[in-house]
Amino acid sequence: MLVSRRGGKAEGRIMGIFIIAEAGVNHNGSLAIAKKMVDAAKACGADAVKFQAFRADRLVSRTAPKAAYQKKACGADETQLEMLRRLELTPAGHQSLFRHCLARRILYLASPFDQASADDLAALGMKAFKVPSGEITNHPFLAHVALLGRPIYLSTGMSTLGEIEAALGVIRENGKPPVTLLHCVTEYPAPYQEINLKAMETMRRAFGLPVGYSDHTDGIEISIAAAALGAVVIEKHFTLDRGMAGPDHRSSLEPAALAAMIKAIRHVESALGDGIKGPAPCEIRNISAVRKSIVAARDIRAGEVLRPELLAVKRPAGGIGPERWRDIIGRKAVRSFQRDEMIEI
Repeated sequence: MLVSRRGGKAEGRIMGIFIIAEAGVNHNGSLAIAKKMVDAAKACGADAVKFQAFRADRLVSRTAPKAAYQKKACGADETQLEMLRRLELTPAGHQSLFRHCLARRILYLASPFDQASADDLAALGMKAFKVPSGEITNHPFLAHVALLGRPIYLSTGMSTLGEIEAALGVIRENGKPPVTLLHCVTEYPAPYQEINLKAMETMRRAFGLPVGYSDHTDGIEISIAAAALGAVVIEKHFTLDRGMAGPDHRSSLEPAALAAMIKAIRHVESALGDGIKGPAPCEIRNISAVRKSIVAARDIRAGEVLRPELLAVKRPAGGIGPERWRDIIGRKAVRSFQRDEMIEI
């Protein structure tokens, strides 16, 4: 599997949260822009950059309307087919992007939307498939992708647990490739109050599989929260310029925001730790300065009975700790002590 919380390596780094910069169709059909997006994703620190591989005539019918968010971004004058034809990259274009990613040392990924596109991607040598949310009920397609034998990131937007279970059944019947489930809300942008990040844990318990998050919200905070909740994969749309024409630019991050998100996720990742409660290495040097010892509240004579009013608890540590208070009370002073001197027994 490409993704592991604690195992595997990518360019010398121990892999943890796997971050996919989702270029999607934000290249607007331009191979030159797509290559600039690869360079930007690499500069931002992403592990992979992902595109969409489709043949518009095989993806939608001639009369298919646009989704509401597509109409809002691009207008309603053209059909979805006409829009997608403008955004399509050729197989040769994907091959060029694959080589460009190899040269830039970033993983190339793409979501196929039809079987022929999946075959083209497999022929390139793509390491894993991202199955988009809209295909989770497309069982013939799932079977075809599973038979290609590559790890699958299965996006679960719009899905019920039953639909996910059925999709996994198809995949397991056709080659049993490793699967990572991605929680997703298929809206652009997705409203915060409907994200339901706790569904990641529900899927993890239900299916015993690694779980990640494909983020369509505005901003970066929900991806960071998903990382803190245990996502092993984070996918986020990005663009070179949110002002560009196209269906997804306005719900995407520009490079500076993507870099900030990745930096924050890496901080969260390093902060998660191993779950064993104990002093952190950086705390050990502070123990003596901030913990306390039992000391003399005033001068004490040798042999004097140690009563509560004769004692105080003060910094630093290093003497008898206040957790032993009851052991001290009622004993006789083994010697004389000056005020603030640590008590000995």
